[in-house]
Amino acid sequence: MPATDPVPPLDIDHVRAQFPAFAEPALGGQAFFENAGGSYACAPVIARLTRFYHARKVQPYGAYPASIAAGDEMDEARSRLAALMGVAPETLSFGPSTTANTYVLAQAFAEMLSPGDAVIVTDQDHEANSGPWRRLAARGIEIREWRMDPVTGHLDRTGLERLLDNRVRLVAFPHCSNVVGEINPVADLCAQIRDAGARSCVDGVSYAPHGLPDLGALGVDIYLFSTYKTYGPHQGIMVMAPDLAEDLPNQAHYFNAAAPWKRFTPAGPDHAQVAACAGIADYIDALYAAHMPSDAPPAARARAVHDMMRAHETALLEPLLDHLAGRNDLRLLGPRDADRRAPTVALVHRSRTGGDLARALAAHGIMAGGGSFYADRALRALGVDPSHGVLRLSFVHYTTPAELDRLRGALDQVLES
Repeated sequence: MPATDPVPPLDIDHVRAQFPAFAEPALGGQAFFENAGGSYACAPVIARLTRFYHARKVQPYGAYPASIAAGDEMDEARSRLAALMGVAPETLSFGPSTTANTYVLAQAFAEMLSPGDAVIVTDQDHEANSGPWRRLAARGIEIREWRMDPVTGHLDRTGLERLLDNRVRLVAFPHCSNVVGEINPVADLCAQIRDAGARSCVDGVSYAPHGLPDLGALGVDIYLFSTYKTYGPHQGIMVMAPDLAEDLPNQAHYFNAAAPWKRFTPAGPDHAQVAACAGIADYIDALYAAHMPSDAPPAARARAVHDMMRAHETALLEPLLDHLAGRNDLRLLGPRDADRRAPTVALVHRSRTGGDLARALAAHGIMAGGGSFYADRALRALGVDPSHGVLRLSFVHYTTPAELDRLRGALDQVLES
């Protein structure tokens, strides 16, 4: 779909039909607003996972039919997801979680870096893309903190520019924060980092659920996200530039060093969950086919679906932000402009904790989250006590306008009670 073509409206009935959770009696009468903690799984993922456990639960990559099929399905997941994001299959690896992937990655960098080298982190991050890098200080690596504005939560490029010099080897930052929600200009930032001679590591966990990124266009060196937040099973995906994968020391068995997708996975892969991730590609392709008149290459299909998701979510987010602006008892973290943020809305009440508000909303059939969400550093930087926490209201493209109306009404009742 050319960039100038209008984005077709998302067929929400078609979308919700792809998610068995919406037909589950135990979830009936409830509206799901904790998607930033993990989305519902789509039907193709569940079907593939079930099939694997029924008919493929053997050692993969062997000589007999079930084993061959198991290996083929694992390879299919890697190749199809890579194609949707505009990268080569060998650059994509699976791990047990993004937190685990980042930890292993930091160990690899620790072997490559020398005392006096510098790594830049932010105070906007989830701890998964901050803590492992900060621990390198014990090895003599200088850790520099790129700090956000303490009022708005914005990460300004000039702040990064002041920190970059010829000692910086890596800059780790989020595509968007899981509490601030602002979408950072990844392509521009990665170009700035690359021009300074450093590498970029982007945490996409809070962005990828709103449309898979075009990594070929973003120019990132490392991109990480979690499939359990993108309608799939509990896996972490890491995409790494080929030259960097060659430079970093192998963290897996020595005989796996020649395979880039194995070098940074010390443990054996979860065969069934890796294979089931191909269902995410099934879902994206099905969304494209249901909304577009003609076929397109994988990366173009993913871009079109991304744009449909973002347009739908932004249209729902704007009236919610307008509604919240009328309340003086809540502080919204991050930008007020729906176009600049993901639909992950963290709210601070002047007296009631985030957990208390989430429990009160549950009585109204609203499933939301309260707490610090592993973003303790970010909350402190914004003047919020992590023990007080935030109420986090997060949704994705399968959320309906009616559910947003219900959320606004329930929130008003809870706050006025």
